[in-house]
Amino acid sequence: MAVQETGVVKAQVEKNEKEKIPGTDSPRGVLEIPVTGTDSDSSSSSCGSSSSPEKSTPQRAVNRESGGWKSMIDSIKKKSVVRRFSVIPLLTNYELTKKNLWKKLGRLQIPEDDDADDGGSVPIVRHSWKNFDFAELAAATDNFNSENLIGKGGHAEVYKGCLPDGEVVAVKKIIKNAKEDEERISDFLSELGIVAHINHPNAAKLIGFSTENGFHLVLQFLPHGSLSSLLFGSTECLEWTIRYKIALGIAEGLQYLHHDCHRRIIHRDIKASNILLSEDYEAQISDFGLAKWLPDNWSHHIVFPIEGTFGYLSPEYFMHGIVDEKTDVFAFGVLLLELITGRRAVDSRRQSLVIWAKPLLQTSNFKELVDPRLADAYDLAEMKRAMLTASVCIHHLSTMRPQMTRVLQLLRGEGGQTDLKPKPSARRTVILDGSDEEYSSTCYLKDLNRHMQLALE
Repeated sequence: MAVQETGVVKAQVEKNEKEKIPGTDSPRGVLEIPVTGTDSDSSSSSCGSSSSPEKSTPQRAVNRESGGWKSMIDSIKKKSVVRRFSVIPLLTNYELTKKNLWKKLGRLQIPEDDDADDGGSVPIVRHSWKNFDFAELAAATDNFNSENLIGKGGHAEVYKGCLPDGEVVAVKKIIKNAKEDEERISDFLSELGIVAHINHPNAAKLIGFSTENGFHLVLQFLPHGSLSSLLFGSTECLEWTIRYKIALGIAEGLQYLHHDCHRRIIHRDIKASNILLSEDYEAQISDFGLAKWLPDNWSHHIVFPIEGTFGYLSPEYFMHGIVDEKTDVFAFGVLLLELITGRRAVDSRRQSLVIWAKPLLQTSNFKELVDPRLADAYDLAEMKRAMLTASVCIHHLSTMRPQMTRVLQLLRGEGGQTDLKPKPSARRTVILDGSDEEYSSTCYLKDLNRHMQLALE
């Protein structure tokens, strides 16, 4: 069955809103307000999914914090025009005044509470965040001195800072660029709303925020920085045991986001620079600026424009805008290849790691695949498991990629390797380009190459 047209999808979304179907409230941690008349981000519960859950997941709890978040948005609405956003619209029926935004966010200090919901549902994660003054962050980062800059992306800069109590933090500063204030507010609240639902050792910890003189997130600082800087920016070779530990940590974090978190979260920008490493090399997934919340009864999102990092984008995402768990699975497969080979997802010659590695994976060519800096200093069984896992994660058909639960089993050597082919799903499958079977690996590689050339021109 082909992907439904936008009008049909939009009608389904509006129908869900009217009927208050469980699980369709706010995809951004109840910060989202549904919009009619925009098709920049649609979702479907009736057409097929490119993900096929291999086992049922725990029933996610209804968010008890929704009243507080919605009240915050409602209380700062203004009589204004509706704007269109390229991400899930959070505030499209409302414009925010900075004065009221600061006032309301300043009150967002939710005490930690581990009490579970009645009925045995998943506990609600509660946080206590500090609302920082801009002066505090400026002092901590030496006025955002370039010497303290430890990371930079398309939408934000990250600075190392030290608070008065001696705590070292990472301050994420949202960059203005060409974005209007309303859109930057949307992005800021999107990330804040997603992080509100996350509580896991393999996900970055938020300490606080600031809305004075721009938008800032204050996060726990990790001494080893990003995986990218350690794997590609260091003269020392990262040991295989550490690489494998990092791979397991990322997989555990994604498994939590997809299946165990009480919100079904798709990160959408898994890459080496978004993986932070603690003192003992425990991986933490960071930067939830592009993350999507996917309701349980929706098979996928369809988004436009396509955002993310080329080299990590799955074919169904960069060609059709389809986002679900398998989007992250593909990116994890690319990340696993980077750990195995020591090569970047797209190198300085604009060569795709996926295109280069696929034939070598098919022939189990260890000599060509494995990072030459490792020599023979790796566990052969672990390397075989890593290569097998990478090969199934980067499959050009999303239906042939495993869920993260199965990925973890493969990396741990559990459950055998005979059931790699996904089990039939009750959900119908999204068929791209007419037929999944007709869309061969060769076609995919040609499409990937063509899109890469367009993206890098």
